[in-house]
Amino acid sequence: MSFIAPQWPAPISVHALVSTRAGGVSQAPFDSLNLADHVGDQPADVLRNRAIFVKGLPAEPIWLKQTHSTRVSTPHSRQSSLEGPIEADASVTNIPGEVLVIMTADCLPVLFANSTGTVIGVAHAGWRGLCAGVLENTVAELLNISNDQNPADLLAWLGPAIGPESFEVGEDVVKSFKDAGLALPMNAFKAIHNKPGKFLADIYQLARARLEACGVTMIYGGQFCTVRDQEQFFSYRRDGQTGRFASAIWIAKKV
Repeated sequence: MSFIAPQWPAPISVHALVSTRAGGVSQAPFDSLNLADHVGDQPADVLRNRAIFVKGLPAEPIWLKQTHSTRVSTPHSRQSSLEGPIEADASVTNIPGEVLVIMTADCLPVLFANSTGTVIGVAHAGWRGLCAGVLENTVAELLNISNDQNPADLLAWLGPAIGPESFEVGEDVVKSFKDAGLALPMNAFKAIHNKPGKFLADIYQLARARLEACGVTMIYGGQFCTVRDQEQFFSYRRDGQTGRFASAIWIAKKV
């Protein structure tokens, strides 16, 4: 399995990786390391791909049923509901060895850690979840399970997502962010020449603005484009029916 290692100054106890589409067994259009069991791929191939993925991890990940919501899975919520899939679009933990994971194919994966490496999180931020507050909710839950209640102590890494030259949106998306009440970054939406009512959206800028507004200032990543990098990434916007890659993070257990 080939993977991407986040470039951020996370503590040595924090480990993270992002899978690519390479190294699996799925056939086109899910070729080859598709980790999602809800996109029409052969279930047996998905299971084999997940087994390949898990080889690089210390434990089976906490898989989520993602629904573009703002719900955050926490250690407490996972203990109180042990049956059925976990419906959430973010996870946090302060338990070493727990592997948090989300799957994406254009939406923005965001990894979190505090500077001492005692709490971590991951969030799935498509434009709907981002606009509705999934990052703010994740930060709040990270602080709830941390001894340090200072959001400035958190680091965030923006993983592979649709890039600012590929993310075409309509006026409804622009209006949704304007109506959310936060000031928009200057170049978050650029009008497209000869396409009235159409804009290029910068999901990385929008995410940075949301994180900064809730006190997170150590923000890294944001240099990818899943649409343009067909060799490494699945992209729903580019291909329609396609697979999903995963972003995973965990705190190493002390030996």
